[in-house]
Amino acid sequence: MNTTVQAALLAARAQGLDRLDAQLLLAHVLQRPRAWLLAHDDEALTPDHIAQYRALCTRRADAEPLAYLTGEREFHGLPLVVGPGVLVPRPETEHLVDWALERLAGLHQPTVADLGTGSGAIALALARACPQAAVTAVERSPLALAIAQANGARLGLAVQWLAGDWWQPLAGQRFDTVVSNPPYIAAADPHLPALRHEPLAALAAGPDGLDDLRAIIAGASAHLQPGGWLLLEHGHDQGAAVRALLEHQGLAHPQTRRDLAGLERCSGACRLP
Repeated sequence: MNTTVQAALLAARAQGLDRLDAQLLLAHVLQRPRAWLLAHDDEALTPDHIAQYRALCTRRADAEPLAYLTGEREFHGLPLVVGPGVLVPRPETEHLVDWALERLAGLHQPTVADLGTGSGAIALALARACPQAAVTAVERSPLALAIAQANGARLGLAVQWLAGDWWQPLAGQRFDTVVSNPPYIAAADPHLPALRHEPLAALAAGPDGLDDLRAIIAGASAHLQPGGWLLLEHGHDQGAAVRALLEHQGLAHPQTRRDLAGLERCSGACRLP
């Protein structure tokens, strides 16, 4: 008996997959738009397609990110290639991009640094939305840096890619805006096992999750132009701690932005002119 589109989707749902995930995976296997599935639910699948789809569904049921299975994730309107070894860009991080763009508005040729760029999501979104900016991106993982560089080349967006740990490759340089979405999950956080397919080094940062945020904030004053801003993503319960760290390092006007769920998501402060 032939397996149809509808039967394959029902089997995936029975396996525990979300309806949208089941559709996106089958659309990926068939190289068809998702809307095509709805209009062709009685279409028979080939044995090869069935085997590919079942394998992907099994991996998704094991909590492997959908973006790893399809090889792509959209971020701030950009189609980014992603894969194992690089953190999957989250929609919440788009708030950090939007805040950075606010700070860059009106500047003639601003300089921007993205620390821990991962797939290049933030740096590339800023380069596209603010083409007059000179964007530099730093990444310590060779694999992630290669993915970021490939994304930049594929999208035709100019970013200077540097290998290194946070500020290390930026000696002597100052920027109008510095952004970062660093690891910020506590090492013993009970949610980490659910993220086991993503690189731990891009997720966890010490006992309280603040180790990398401390390192970035400690070096900020030496790398910000007078009046320049440091903008950071962090955990929903870390806003007060991050603001205190910013203030302790002498940065002015510490403040926090909330995401669409009303949770504290990004904090920032500036170097006084």
